[in-house]
Amino acid sequence: MTKKDNTTPDLVKDADDKNNRDYILQDNKKTKFGATFIIVTLVILILAVIATSYFIG
Repeated sequence: MTKKDNTTPDLVKDADDKNNRDYILQDNKKTKFGATFIIVTLVILILAVIATSYFIG
């Protein structure tokens, strides 16, 4: 059997670290924009569900 690498990757890659690739997110413009877009979209959807339940109920 082969050994599995059980180390968990870091969450955010430092912009200065060019060697290590075990990261979930990178510290760059695209990642920041994507995360902001997803969070704003989720907040809008949650507010829409709350508003809908208020008007229906």
